[in-house]
Amino acid sequence: MGFIKAFSGALGGTFADQWEDFLLPRQDVTGTSAIFEAVPQGTNAGRGSNTKGSKNIISNGSKIVVPEGTALITLQDGEITGLVAEPGGFIYSSDDPNAKSVFAGDGILASTILQSWERFKFGGQPGLQQLAFYVNLKEIPNNRFGTQSEIYWDDAYLGAQVGAVTRGTYTLKIIDPILFVKNFVPVMYLLPDAPLFDFADMDNDAGSQLFNEVVSSLAQAFSNYTNDPSKGNRIANIQGDQIGFAHSMSQAVEDGYQWKTDRGLEIVKVALQAIEYDEDTKTLLSDVKKADALSGARGNSFMQQSVARGMESAGESGGGAAMAFMGMGMNAAGGVMNASQQNGETSQSQNIQQQPQQQQGTEPQVPEFKEEDPYDKLLKLKKLLDEGIISQEEFDREKSKILG
Repeated sequence: MGFIKAFSGALGGTFADQWEDFLLPRQDVTGTSAIFEAVPQGTNAGRGSNTKGSKNIISNGSKIVVPEGTALITLQDGEITGLVAEPGGFIYSSDDPNAKSVFAGDGILASTILQSWERFKFGGQPGLQQLAFYVNLKEIPNNRFGTQSEIYWDDAYLGAQVGAVTRGTYTLKIIDPILFVKNFVPVMYLLPDAPLFDFADMDNDAGSQLFNEVVSSLAQAFSNYTNDPSKGNRIANIQGDQIGFAHSMSQAVEDGYQWKTDRGLEIVKVALQAIEYDEDTKTLLSDVKKADALSGARGNSFMQQSVARGMESAGESGGGAAMAFMGMGMNAAGGVMNASQQNGETSQSQNIQQQPQQQQGTEPQVPEFKEEDPYDKLLKLKKLLDEGIISQEEFDREKSKILG
């Protein structure tokens, strides 16, 4: 028992006239539907359609069309008895020895389907009537996800734990219809007159389960992406890399819930509509942006331009000497500070020697000299560092001198 292939490709031409009665997918199928029944159709030479056949039933000798992007599965008593995963026209036969139980074609699904068939194939004697359902093999869009509170993961580039609230959508694909029907689809969708198995249906408990599993895998998905050197370890890359992040999310879901191996499902693309980072993460990202902007040749160029603009402005206002000092490197700045201090001490010493003698019997009063507070020196150096006038290395060197 099984199927006999009548033709390949779409139904048309001579076959459209010969096949007056056949089975096709129901008319109300949505783009987010995964399982839907096969119903009787007919051309009847353009005079209407034949809808008198038993609904959701495929009997011996029935003709059936499998459209592109779908697979046909027949069931009896809850067991899978046949599968067609290539487009074309087929005749169901329960007594022809040449009939095949599986038509997988030569596409990428063929080996996977055959392996699953050998694992779950029906071993009993089939009856004259069986149920027939189509499985959507195309990308199923608009599967939503979102978090109500922050999720956290360790980020390799920032070197810290980061957190965010996020939402978006992903496309889903059924890569093994046998696993999907056998292990995941609830029984209510595999009965006569069954409703559409629609992932967008809010009452679909199976769809809700997938939503919860994706949300619980998001932290691991972000970690997979940002800690993968091949992806640059950058959070900012995620929103523009739908396929790359989809691989990270698919891997996280597979690790946690075995979508591929147990259910025949796979995440194909992900669109992040929004990522709202917590305050600590925003501060980290801001610091990283500044560090990136002032690193390497760009940072040196920025400092030179800043000094040039400052000297030009100071020259116009008469403060050129001060800006000349600010534009010096730390070694020159340190020399000026030391020279200034030595000059001050020499001048003060000369003033002492030149003071008129006090009244006889009294010793001349020597003014007290206070060395500049190390804390004040550090503040000045820190200001030069923050303004980009000196480097971190120069700051650290002078700091070590001041602190002994």
